[in-house]
Amino acid sequence: MKTPNTASRILQVLVATLLFLFSASLAWGVMLDYQSRGIVSKGVTVAGHDLSGMTEAQVRATIKEAVSAPMLRPVTVTGDKKTWTLDPKGIVTIDADSMINAAYSPKRTATLLERLNSQLTGQPLPADIKPVYSVHSAAIAAWVARTATKVDRKPVDATRKLAGYAFKITPSAYGAKVDRTNAVARISKALSAETALSSADRVVTLPVGLPKPNVVQSSFKAAIVVSLSQCRIRLYDGAKLIKSYSCAPGQPAWPTPTGDFKIDSKLADAPWINPHDSWSASMPDVIPGGPDNPMGDRKIGINYAGVFMHGVPPGEFGSIGTQASHGCMRMMPSAVHDLYGRVHIGNPVFIRD
Repeated sequence: MKTPNTASRILQVLVATLLFLFSASLAWGVMLDYQSRGIVSKGVTVAGHDLSGMTEAQVRATIKEAVSAPMLRPVTVTGDKKTWTLDPKGIVTIDADSMINAAYSPKRTATLLERLNSQLTGQPLPADIKPVYSVHSAAIAAWVARTATKVDRKPVDATRKLAGYAFKITPSAYGAKVDRTNAVARISKALSAETALSSADRVVTLPVGLPKPNVVQSSFKAAIVVSLSQCRIRLYDGAKLIKSYSCAPGQPAWPTPTGDFKIDSKLADAPWINPHDSWSASMPDVIPGGPDNPMGDRKIGINYAGVFMHGVPPGEFGSIGTQASHGCMRMMPSAVHDLYGRVHIGNPVFIRD
């Protein structure tokens, strides 16, 4: 009877010992796990930086260096031959606390055995912590709006002004206009973690459109300048003198009007209609068109009733170069033919003393 009792006692002691050892091991494991609760598990990274074994303070310092510092570096914005510096502070907010919580998440979600296994064997509990941040789009839009006021300008049309009997053209200029929506998108992208952490380049080109002027230098085509005192008709293309013709403007009793006009008619072989003025009282009511017509076979009318640049029959060639007409501007037939082929309805005519 003694042998079974001895065996039983031995078994009891063995079981008790095993239970003790298990309990001690469990207690030791729990204590080890407790002691490592503030340490980041192996295999956790943020922005390419290994956080394994770091304390919360060390993780925060690493996040500041690896995430906050590059994301809060000033951004250079260029456009319209100007440069501005954009400070991300107040626009970009880095959430370090969320990233710290994420760094400890693998350990918190793992089982006790998984954590102990990682502690004892070095088996990682991997996690790549993504930067947690926010970009205040309204603040970017406000900055873009302020900056745009220093860039935006309307295009300038070219102008042609008469100085004496010649033209001076002031060139046109393109305008500038910031594409605000696109600018906000570009700056937002430059302030993102993906861009800030992957590139040392912190330069953004402001999208600036170039509105075209409505009138450019080449818009100015043919124009006629008449000098009554010089008895000259000058034809210009833009500001370039193309041809100069002698003419016979109105005599003092029937002066040629001065002012700014335009060509409103071009007539070939048109009949002459008697205006029934004192000087034409003895003339027929109508004279057919042709070289012997009092106004020749070509006439160029302006938007002033009864006033033309026109040819003359041979009997009046001698009047050219003097103030001899009844308000029109007489020209030699060859001269009016040449001018007739070079001008168009709508071309301006400037008549000066």
